[in-house]
Amino acid sequence: MATERYNPRTSEPKWQKAWAEKKLFEARNDDPKPKYYVLEMFPYPSGKIHIGHTRNYTMGDVVARYKRAKGFNVLHPMGWDAFGMPAENAAMQNKVHPKDWTYENIAIMREQLKMMGLSLDWAREFATCDVDYYHRQQMLFLDFVEKGLVTRKSSKVNWDPEDMTVLANEQVIDGRGWRSGALVEQRELTQWFFKITDFAQDLLDSLNLLEEWPEKVKLMQHNWIGRSEGLLIRWPLAKPVGDADELEVYTTRPDTIFGASFMAVAADHPLARKAAEENVELAKFIEEVRHMGTSVAALETAEKKGFDTGIRVVHPFDETWTLPVYVANFVLMEYGTGAIFGCPSGDQRDLDFANKYGLPVIPVVMPEDGDAKTFQVIEEAYVDDGVMINSRFLDGMKPEQAFDEVAKLLEAKTIGGRPMAERKVNFRLRDWGISRQRYWGCPIPMIHCEACGVVPVPKADLPVKLPDDIEFDRPGNPLDRHPTWR
Repeated sequence: MATERYNPRTSEPKWQKAWAEKKLFEARNDDPKPKYYVLEMFPYPSGKIHIGHTRNYTMGDVVARYKRAKGFNVLHPMGWDAFGMPAENAAMQNKVHPKDWTYENIAIMREQLKMMGLSLDWAREFATCDVDYYHRQQMLFLDFVEKGLVTRKSSKVNWDPEDMTVLANEQVIDGRGWRSGALVEQRELTQWFFKITDFAQDLLDSLNLLEEWPEKVKLMQHNWIGRSEGLLIRWPLAKPVGDADELEVYTTRPDTIFGASFMAVAADHPLARKAAEENVELAKFIEEVRHMGTSVAALETAEKKGFDTGIRVVHPFDETWTLPVYVANFVLMEYGTGAIFGCPSGDQRDLDFANKYGLPVIPVVMPEDGDAKTFQVIEEAYVDDGVMINSRFLDGMKPEQAFDEVAKLLEAKTIGGRPMAERKVNFRLRDWGISRQRYWGCPIPMIHCEACGVVPVPKADLPVKLPDDIEFDRPGNPLDRHPTWR
């Protein structure tokens, strides 16, 4: 007997209608069965679902259906990650309001997802641009402020001068904005941050508790938090520059101090800015660096460039030995002190830089079975363990011993009445910047008062709603031009 060919155009709507009428997938709070929660990442309402959505929500649906079959009260909701820059850009391009564009796209994508027959509880649906939702966000933000978990500070950002907004590192492609193509600028902006760096060590320690996580994922998290133990060293300037008479550097390898051949500072380091006041070519170089991306990938792949400022520092262990100070495009103010000492023999980036600018390369660590008289570093830095050479009183020590010896001696020396060095733990992790730059996002519920400073909006006055009567006739933040909202 021939089997009837499955026809999804008739079967799917029939059974989806039956499921909807019986409310099969709506989770009841009073259901006595054990609870199970399944949530996939919310889609951004671009107007179309694609195969990535299909894959993602099918996997979640398999889990939800399996758990229902095993007797659980399953909550499997759907929502929309609905705030963001694309809606504003669409508003400017198509002369529509971001709210209208967003909710129209949600309606289209909702019907597309429903065609898949997913076991979703559509009664729980919401969008992050719903006032009810961002009202709760604002309450949560004020709770964080009350607990001291929020700070407001200046930070360097990637600024797109055409879109007039901040870009994430990943949105800077070859120094240009991913959407506008405009040359990106590095700007200092005052923004709001969650103080996650206060919990860096807790986060690191807690990775050990994630027993079922893949080791490679934990390693990525470990590297992202990036704990390092190093030394903060104050190098005297050979001649004062303005009111500056020293350069503070953080290093994780103080043992290689006798291999130092140059100092490098970030383009926006105070010393670089001061030197640029009287050097037009340096000012041009700094401006060029400001158009680079600041992602790790951008810094690693970009050609290493530097500019000799003419400033020199005195070696902490030898007053007759001075080193040049360069402004370099691979040093960021956000990391350490915004200044490094370059040891070309022990770091490939420093070696490439030294070879490019004709700077000395002094091997200071060699393999234990090496010969100090013949050991050289020419094209490839030596980054493995070994023994110290060409390092005066450190010769013959292991790098760990040399680290402690340098730290001990420099902690005992003073400069300007303070120790020349101090041990310091540093983290790669940065505070989470959460400021909005334009219109289509959750308003941060803080009042900027000329008399009282920056104060929270009383919770009774929440939500702070976005105005609907907004103009998108030119770039920038339309809230700046609204007659009453601010």
